Amino acid sequence: MLKFENVSKVYEDGFKAVDSISFEIPKGELLVLIGPSGSGKSTTMKMINRMEPHTSGKILINGKDTNSYVASDLRRGIGYVIQQIGLFPHYTIEKNISIVPQLNGWSPDKIKPRVHELMELVGLDPNIHANRYPKELSGGQQQRVGIARALASDPEVILMDEPFSALDPITREQLQGELISLHKKLNKTIIFVTHDMDEALKMGDRIAIMKDGKLLQLDTPEKLLHEPAHGFVEEFIGKHRIIQNPELMPVIDIMSESVVTSLPQSSPEKAITLIRQRKITDLIIVDESKALQGIVSAYDVIKSMNAIRTIGEIMQPVDHFLLDSASAKDAIIMMDETPFGMIPIVDEANKVVGLVTRGSLLSALSTQWTETEEAAQ
Repeated sequence: MLKFENVSKVYEDGFKAVDSISFEIPKGELLVLIGPSGSGKSTTMKMINRMEPHTSGKILINGKDTNSYVASDLRRGIGYVIQQIGLFPHYTIEKNISIVPQLNGWSPDKIKPRVHELMELVGLDPNIHANRYPKELSGGQQQRVGIARALASDPEVILMDEPFSALDPITREQLQGELISLHKKLNKTIIFVTHDMDEALKMGDRIAIMKDGKLLQLDTPEKLLHEPAHGFVEEFIGKHRIIQNPELMPVIDIMSESVVTSLPQSSPEKAITLIRQRKITDLIIVDESKALQGIVSAYDVIKSMNAIRTIGEIMQPVDHFLLDSASAKDAIIMMDETPFGMIPIVDEANKVVGLVTRGSLLSALSTQWTETEEAAQ
């Protein structure tokens, strides 16, 4: 999908911001770029849409060199979300989102339903927010508009430059979860820059760690935690995060026992209310005896709101779950396979007793290691 071939960025004063990096991003992957200040992560991302022209090497999108595009055409075909959001204050929310489709020549009859669809997708009611202005929205709502605008023309590639770093912790965590859910549903290729390792571990299908313009390691979060390939990588991740002997840790020690569940006969309106109150992206479905039945995503509920009477009609089966006798290692292995980013934990009667997400898994393992290390000192 996207390929870097020996790409460098050298400024006129001789400073080499990016030093001959090569890697590939397959379609539909969320790749996180992370590193200390001056590592070249933001420059690497901006070279994709030529906000920063690269000095040497090649950047290819679907096999086509980005230098062969007219720069403005290239940028219109790539979604872009930044920390400052960059909404036009004198435009309504609807007009802000519609800018790129208008530039791409979409007809008004096509643009309006697309804008309203995207507003619903990111959790903004178009009947309430479409005609408001950015100053009338909270920071989290404005960032949702920024994400909707990046998706407006249905780009294959989306660039996100520290999009949540200016938000409060609660809003930030909520938007992280919503982006993970959107990514699963839309299958967009996302390049996400952050300086926060916890955010990287939670968000990334793979993580690229950079330093001094060099790419030191590009791997899955689990591989980085297990097998840091460079001393700096281990130091940057934090030795307290390195997972030790997860096969010896029972999954019940790291799971969350606070699981939000619903019955399949619940209405979509009740489901959405529950999802919003508990700030989750997927709802575990159980029967009256708490036995696991399936899963429903917020996206599917919103999309089918007017077409269904109960959420059981759109419930998807859960093929990836673990017995409460499993180990943390079993959860680590399964996490790469589950399409929902979560693993229900059940007892022998198939009753839901807990839940493991990628974020909670890594957080729990980090805490476990920290406590072990402190006890040894």
